[in-house]
Amino acid sequence: MTTSYNERSIYYTTQGEGNPIVLLHGFLESSSIWESFVTEFGKRRQIICIDLPGHGKSETLAEEHSMELMAEVVEQVLKELKVEKADLLGHSMGGYVALAFLEKNPEKVNKLILLNSTSAEDSDEKRENRDRSIKLVQKNKQAYISMAISNLLTPDNNLRFQTQVDDLKKEAMLFPTEGIVAALKGMKNRTDRTRVLKHFSGKKFMLTGEQDPLLDYQDIEDLAEGTRSKLYAFPGGHLSYLENKNQFIKIVHFIE
Repeated sequence: MTTSYNERSIYYTTQGEGNPIVLLHGFLESSSIWESFVTEFGKRRQIICIDLPGHGKSETLAEEHSMELMAEVVEQVLKELKVEKADLLGHSMGGYVALAFLEKNPEKVNKLILLNSTSAEDSDEKRENRDRSIKLVQKNKQAYISMAISNLLTPDNNLRFQTQVDDLKKEAMLFPTEGIVAALKGMKNRTDRTRVLKHFSGKKFMLTGEQDPLLDYQDIEDLAEGTRSKLYAFPGGHLSYLENKNQFIKIVHFIE
């Protein structure tokens, strides 16, 4: 299904009925990462999956896809589906978008689940890395995507899930370069939303990988404690939904 936002096409899917949950993918991913979960989760509730701008089948909206802009896209999809309140589950960049949505629409969020994500803004070092990433993806898109996705997992899990990792890379190669750059700019310039997370009165959860190459485990543990979020830790890296599929399913069912 598609909806229009600023005269650009946004792709989404919906399945099941009742107690809606919105699944938001991360950078260089699409709603396809949730395909193996939709049938399982959709047995008891409505599952809404959205391709964020410049990813999957959704068009690029602007030179920079701020988290606020992408949150407005989520709001547009929920409006079209006449969903007044939902759980939000965001992986990595999807978590940043979920927090931006929460900041603007706290009354529309029931539960918040951050998967391999954080409420913190980028450090100066990470902002510099975003700038380098922008230059690399503009110069050699294939090399950048291959490196960026491989760096999400531990070396052992890169081998263990080689087929799935290769599929992620192949799909990301189909995304427009300008969409990838727009997301990098948006993540680089996003604001710290720890205050938003802390003051959210609904149930909130952080799911993280103990060996995540992108997010320091101790930082996430401290963040969960400081914001009164329930923490679940998995072995492995930044793709916990892939590296720990069965445990991920159990926790999402429990949270429901």
